[in-house]
Amino acid sequence: MTPGTTMQSPPPPPPAPTVLAVIPARGGSKGVPAKNLAEVGGIPLVARAVRAALGAPEVTDVVVTTDDGAIAEAARSAATDLGAAHRLHCVERPAAIAGDTATSEAAVLHALDVYEAERARSVDVVLLVQCTSPFVSREDIDGVARAVAHEGADTAVTVAPFHGFVWRDGHAVEEGTYGVNHDKSVRPRRQDRPQDHLETGAAYAMDAAGFRTHRHRFFGHTALVPTDPARVLEIDDPHDLARARALAPLLDPSPLPSLADVDAVVLDFDGTQTDDRVMIDSEGRETVAVHRGDGLGIAALRKAGVPLLILSTEQNPVVAARARKLQIPVLHGIDRKDEALKRWCDEHSIAPDRVLYVGNDVNDLPCFSLAGWPVAVASAHDSVRAAARAVTTTPGGYGAIREIAAWLLGPTLTTTRTTSEPTVPTVPAK
Repeated sequence: MTPGTTMQSPPPPPPAPTVLAVIPARGGSKGVPAKNLAEVGGIPLVARAVRAALGAPEVTDVVVTTDDGAIAEAARSAATDLGAAHRLHCVERPAAIAGDTATSEAAVLHALDVYEAERARSVDVVLLVQCTSPFVSREDIDGVARAVAHEGADTAVTVAPFHGFVWRDGHAVEEGTYGVNHDKSVRPRRQDRPQDHLETGAAYAMDAAGFRTHRHRFFGHTALVPTDPARVLEIDDPHDLARARALAPLLDPSPLPSLADVDAVVLDFDGTQTDDRVMIDSEGRETVAVHRGDGLGIAALRKAGVPLLILSTEQNPVVAARARKLQIPVLHGIDRKDEALKRWCDEHSIAPDRVLYVGNDVNDLPCFSLAGWPVAVASAHDSVRAAARAVTTTPGGYGAIREIAAWLLGPTLTTTRTTSEPTVPTVPAK
């Protein structure tokens, strides 16, 4: 350094752009009533979108624009669960832009105006994130945001690689049927065709100033942000919702609880600790098959000091016999399992949201709504799997309870296996 000169400080880095994710979620829906509150993987669609948007590092804040108080509450609850309530804003959507003919662009523009006015903060990039894409990921949202905020695009959209031949029926005799993206007289191999991309409908990003000018989600240079084709699904009718619920256990990251999350474990019996079959001999004696591993898991939980309960609709001696063998209390012959569970929690000063409840069929759903950790066994009814917060990889009666014990205590557990655990408890039927 030359004598007499001073060291120049480097210029400060430019401020991070403000990226606002807007989630339109109106209450009305003709195809699927109350669609945005429908649960996939045990989570309302609006909450899934909120979680993905708040989890994207590029996103500054999230706005849910809705005309429905229940939707707003579900969105706030999702943000609170993530410890990000301060980043979630619910905007009341005017009736004029909440009908069947209203556009998503109108909802985003209104939300953008309200956010900037209330926060006295200008937005650089605005995102449209759709509740109807249940498997939109934070990576998808980050990808479109980054394309506009840092990579020079004016707009961006999530797309999936597409290799199909698209056909159209011209209806008129002179037109007939024809290939839209191909000549029907030529069948090139997949590798010889240009790569097409299918718009997923999940996430879009726009330069905020350009969006105000054009009032449309596509203008200027549009970046295509590839996503996993397996995750592409838009919910427009009940069949789409059923598919999403079936796919959720395969596509959602599995949220598995630890012992720090749970104060008690409550177990259904038939179909959860058994394979749901009953064997009856010629004398009317009833038997069911259970799994030695489940006995090991329950013993380990008991020794770890975890309160346990078997809660069953069936009034059956086999349930009581199994509970005695496992040395845990049982309530059976219960019509309203949720009421019984609530009473048991009150008697033992256990918060229901700290209970892990394991079930397999529709009579367990009321308890799923009460417990903080509703868990379905792999063989459970589809509606139960859809409402569960976690699903075992093991069917009921084949070690599913042992698997859950391993979630809580670690895969090796901490106890030794008992040698007296029976494979088939046999008791006379009533």
